[in-house]
Amino acid sequence: MVMSVNTNVSAQVALQNLNATNAQLSTTQARINTGLKISSAKDNGAIWAIAQGQRADIGALNAVKQSLDRGVAATDVAMAAGETVSDLLLQMKEKALAATDKSLKTAARAALNEDFKALRDQIASVTKNAEFNGVNLLKTAADGFTALANAEGTASLTVPAEVMALGSTTVTVAVTQSIETLTKATASLAAVSASIDNVSGALARLGTKSKALTTHLSFVGKLSDALEAGVGNLVDADLAKESAKLQALQTKQQLGVQALSIANQTPQLIMSLFRG
Repeated sequence: MVMSVNTNVSAQVALQNLNATNAQLSTTQARINTGLKISSAKDNGAIWAIAQGQRADIGALNAVKQSLDRGVAATDVAMAAGETVSDLLLQMKEKALAATDKSLKTAARAALNEDFKALRDQIASVTKNAEFNGVNLLKTAADGFTALANAEGTASLTVPAEVMALGSTTVTVAVTQSIETLTKATASLAAVSASIDNVSGALARLGTKSKALTTHLSFVGKLSDALEAGVGNLVDADLAKESAKLQALQTKQQLGVQALSIANQTPQLIMSLFRG
């Protein structure tokens, strides 16, 4: 091998190897620090782009889950209120039926009428206040609720309104309904009986919609989890493997420093050739 003070080939090779080791060590340390083997587009542009697309879908699915959660909550509130309305109607039927007794005294009929009207007014109060986050499915002129169903926003799940306000097609009991006379008691009994059947049907429909929302919410949650796992498979670092690699590279770095130090001593050997 040619010995020269101008060119130290051994030192150059040692330095190149040391620089390569330092670059690998830097990459390994970055993976350990971030937990990612692909943390930016320069690591692997294609995989990074795929992962970013999946992350966008995961974010969109989070919005879908929030929309479905609101739908489930609004529907459950409506069902709870509807069940209360049904219970009130059952009590009203009892009062109305009692008021159809022809032998009933005036004072007794008046007392039954007061109870009947109190129950009637409670229905108005319940349907008016059956609201969650601004959504009321039972009040007069209710619009229903539409929840997002996919990450693209192209599909939705709709819960139609089930109006149970007094005087509606479901609760046919009028706002001024009373049982103060035998004739009114008979009419009220018919209205209350029809309303009970109508409310039962409306609650069945709400229950079906609530179940559909809950089922889809569960599916969206599983889909989001699957996408997150997929992204992890693409970009997450194997920390056990990287830890072992770190130890090896640190040892290799130390050896590289020693090799470079030895190579840098070569020009000093030339000096010995000129000593007498």
